[in-house]
Amino acid sequence: MVLADSESAVILRLRGPLDLKCQLDSIDEVPMQKAISRTFEALRLQVKSESCVLAVCNSPVLIWPNKSVFEEITPDAPCEDIFQFIQTDDKETSGKRSTKKKNKKGVSASVINLSLMMEATKPGPVSAPILTRTVHKSHLLCATLPMDCAVWSSCSDTIKDGCERLMKALTCQLFDMEKVTLQCMKGTTLRVPEPLHFLLPEPNGLVTVVFPSGVLDKELEAQRRELHGQFELPDNRPFFRRANAYHFPNETYRDGYLRNPHTFLTHPTLDNGKVYLVQGIYSYHHYMQDRMDDNGWGCAYRSLQTICSWFQQQGYVERGVPSHKEIQQALVEVGDKQASFVGSRQWIGSIEVQAVLNHLLGVTSKIMFVSQGSELASKGRELANHFMTEGTPIMIGGGVLAHTILGVAWSETTGEIRYLILDPHYTGVEDLPVITEKGWCGWKGPDFWDQTAYYNLCLPQRPRVI
Repeated sequence: MVLADSESAVILRLRGPLDLKCQLDSIDEVPMQKAISRTFEALRLQVKSESCVLAVCNSPVLIWPNKSVFEEITPDAPCEDIFQFIQTDDKETSGKRSTKKKNKKGVSASVINLSLMMEATKPGPVSAPILTRTVHKSHLLCATLPMDCAVWSSCSDTIKDGCERLMKALTCQLFDMEKVTLQCMKGTTLRVPEPLHFLLPEPNGLVTVVFPSGVLDKELEAQRRELHGQFELPDNRPFFRRANAYHFPNETYRDGYLRNPHTFLTHPTLDNGKVYLVQGIYSYHHYMQDRMDDNGWGCAYRSLQTICSWFQQQGYVERGVPSHKEIQQALVEVGDKQASFVGSRQWIGSIEVQAVLNHLLGVTSKIMFVSQGSELASKGRELANHFMTEGTPIMIGGGVLAHTILGVAWSETTGEIRYLILDPHYTGVEDLPVITEKGWCGWKGPDFWDQTAYYNLCLPQRPRVI
């Protein structure tokens, strides 16, 4: 499934469980595989039957896609009409698409969630139950398949057309799940197939992939390499690791950190200028988070945590974001600090950030030395090249202050430059309007830097992995 690059796109997302129950008369490999295939074929027939129902979440809208029955709405209505039936958290009718967000790829990210259900009763008289008892030895394989399909639809497309695409995706996903189930069986032990969505570079868009659950990313390299070939992707970036799974805009992050606040800012306009930005997702780490009072000394630690979150959320590493103590311990382990450094309130700088990234994540970094802040205005080409090729957040330290650079707006003809700064000195709650409107994440001019102070910039490099 592909998400088109459109100014008026809706994602129709269908989720729901399907019970896989397979009776095995033999546990020999060939007959067992045939029995499983027959069970998946029965499930495909089930979702094509007239008992299949799609329920629009938080609304009274019900759809019987296989017999073209629509309750509360007409099949020829545009998809965007569904929004007027969806109840918001404050129980008011959401006729306006006020929650529509637009990501940096230009895709309008409105999501309509639907639940997959099956009618349990049939029309007509109910027959009296008949009980029979048969003695028969067999094995029963049981699993719950977590169906999760997402298709793109234009707001002007009809609901009927959108549902037809959903049902086609649902059938295709059952074929993919059958393939994964048969490939990953260990005796009579099933690995439940897990559908994941990934937002790939254009022209691919949003695609859905089925992986076996419980299998580590490092064990799926062959499958990922095959997918890279299928979608003509470079083999030096981990597009299909689980951490890269697409995060739908209507879902919240459970850890409480803000993601990518810079995407809500307006880019500066420069004469013949271009904007070069961080690529991917990061978490905003700043003073006073995690029940840690680091006000006045922890800004470089927080910038480092933001960088670590980027590598984690791009799938390069599986370890979590290190705490202040873990950062300090890493510097002791590499011989940069004495044991008494652990638990202290001492500052760190760009060189220490470089050492920790290498020790904890295996990530190398380049260091850019700037003898005085006024020279940063002439570093547009180097910074633009970094964001084009590496796309990682940059930590910059000077004096007792540290910041995170997320991008630059730079004019090659005039040399004019602006810096996109994520400020770790913020001490408030995760209030996005305050953070963006008060400049804690914002575009800054060359005068933002102390013109006479020296600065070191740590430019992390992407590992070349698939």
